[in-house]
Amino acid sequence: MGRPQSSVDPKDFMLTGLKNATVGRLPGKLNGQQFVIQDCDNCKIFVLDHSATITIDDCTNCCIVMGPVKGSVFFRDCKDIKCVVACQQFRTRDCQKMEVFLCCATQPIIEASTGMKFGCFQYYYPELAFHFKDAGLSIFNNNWSNVHDFTPVSGETNWSLLPEDTVVLDHVPAPDPESEFKSVRISAEASRSIVPMTKGGRRKESDESCLFVFFSGDYTTANARKLIDELSVCRGSLVRARGEERDGSNTVTQAYCLFHNKASGKGFVLIQTKEVSMRPEDVSRVFQNDAEGLLEWITNGPVTALELNGDGVVEACKSMASDMFSGTKVFVSDNRNTSSRDVDNFFNFADMQMGL
Repeated sequence: MGRPQSSVDPKDFMLTGLKNATVGRLPGKLNGQQFVIQDCDNCKIFVLDHSATITIDDCTNCCIVMGPVKGSVFFRDCKDIKCVVACQQFRTRDCQKMEVFLCCATQPIIEASTGMKFGCFQYYYPELAFHFKDAGLSIFNNNWSNVHDFTPVSGETNWSLLPEDTVVLDHVPAPDPESEFKSVRISAEASRSIVPMTKGGRRKESDESCLFVFFSGDYTTANARKLIDELSVCRGSLVRARGEERDGSNTVTQAYCLFHNKASGKGFVLIQTKEVSMRPEDVSRVFQNDAEGLLEWITNGPVTALELNGDGVVEACKSMASDMFSGTKVFVSDNRNTSSRDVDNFFNFADMQMGL
């Protein structure tokens, strides 16, 4: 006789009928399986692993954190929900009053739902980067603010964006100290979030944007994050940097903070990011006169593009490319007169490629 096959207990992959509980799954417990949450009331739910799909039905007054989901997250008949979600597809039906901190590779869809509020995903736990990879999700493909209302009502607005300074943990608190999740190091600071904090569909503060593209290499993701982190530090360091001089040893960050403080008193803002593959004909269409020198750079894999916004951002990005990424394959808008065209050409192409 052969060895008996290990059985899978469906109860390990569902939470049902719970009230006033802190529950969920620790990293390594789901490993890409489907998961179901239903009939829960006043619960704090932490699904800190990657999964195939998650459905949430008939839940009320719950806070829910979900690790990366390879497929869809579907909320049905839920009310007063606050959640952190990363997924390929996001959809709600017959839901009321939800706050969603979202990373979604495709366009989020709401149907017959009201009082929906969306913010950019901001979350960290030590295994999260690996879970994104296991779920096949890119941290740079986040359409959190590009919501489609499948059932709009004339004269009414069923969804809106949360204030830009919203603090995630004020809405979706960390696990209780006495819970089984107390040992997981969780943070919702934008600076530690696996997914970059983007402005999304909110109004841009400047008419000047810059396209900054990293071509595929060993450190593409790390370099893109380095640029984003430098700009984040710059935004938070303007006042401090104003008085700092180091006799020629200023860091790049301080130099650009000083430069930009003189220009407008504001830092640069990350509007959107995309990671997408390109063919030679795509390069010609998107980069036009600059295409010839870029063709050989697309053969190694997808490109990662950032739109950065702020007065003086084009010159600052060109200087950063020269000083920080001199040995890296990058494209940066050449001047502010053509930078808006660069941004539109690339992100319109990327949205078409991704079916947005």
